[in-house]
Amino acid sequence: MTRGKEDRILLVTKAIQEHIPHKPDMLLILGSGLGGLVESLREPVSIPYKNLPDFPITTVEGHEGQLVGGYLGNKYVIAMRGRFHYYEGYKMEELVFPIQAIRRLGAETLIVTNAAGIVNRDYKPGELMLIEDHINMTGRNPLRGPNDDEFGPRFPDMTEAYDRELRMLAKKCAVEQGILLHAGIYVGTPGPSYETPAEIRMIRYLGGDAVGMSTVPEVIVANHCGMRVLGISCLTNYGAGMREERLNHEDSMAVSAKSGTNFTRLLLAIVEKSEKQKKEAKAKAKKASQQQ
Repeated sequence: MTRGKEDRILLVTKAIQEHIPHKPDMLLILGSGLGGLVESLREPVSIPYKNLPDFPITTVEGHEGQLVGGYLGNKYVIAMRGRFHYYEGYKMEELVFPIQAIRRLGAETLIVTNAAGIVNRDYKPGELMLIEDHINMTGRNPLRGPNDDEFGPRFPDMTEAYDRELRMLAKKCAVEQGILLHAGIYVGTPGPSYETPAEIRMIRYLGGDAVGMSTVPEVIVANHCGMRVLGISCLTNYGAGMREERLNHEDSMAVSAKSGTNFTRLLLAIVEKSEKQKKEAKAKAKKASQQQ
């Protein structure tokens, strides 16, 4: 007998809490070749996806398939070391089920990362791009079907899908760390084939700066759940037709791995700075309350 979504969420949250009793401040989704960030976590606890009931299993090279809890700076985070993709054969609601479960555990912020192809001619492989907005070219929406009012409204607003304050914070941290951080539009496609040269030209004409096969479903559902979202792409290769060489996944992973140091430095700075801003805001609010 197939379990309903609420039963599935209850089972997986209980299973996570058996290993990770802490309430998470945020959820990190780590893209291809970017899983090394978990090595910066203090007091890490790892759970293989296969040990969690009804949890999807990643089938893509470069996605280790582990849920890892630990402290990043002073924040307790849960990191998905490996994500799931529509092209793997999963339904959209299966892709985003882990986000809803970890949101139920208390996570209020999602930091989503990916390896992406370059569309903007001014970008180069190995550089990072802050996602300011996205274009959904998957032809699917993970919220299709009956709405779960407990998580969010039937028609969630996507005007600011990527939180403005977090984007400003990321830009500031990049400058302070001396890291080049582009800001652009991410285009999500279903995959698994890479885009044709004609499709890359179309994406550029539509305003896209980078293209990939993930991220968009997770961001839609995170917004539906009321989470703040920050998105960062590691630019791994030029889109089809922009250079003579053919595209392959192994080269993309190699580039993202080389970019891992800057990526980790930037995220650590963002988390540290966000915690400092949070404390300053609380102190300011407390002072204002005492003066009244």
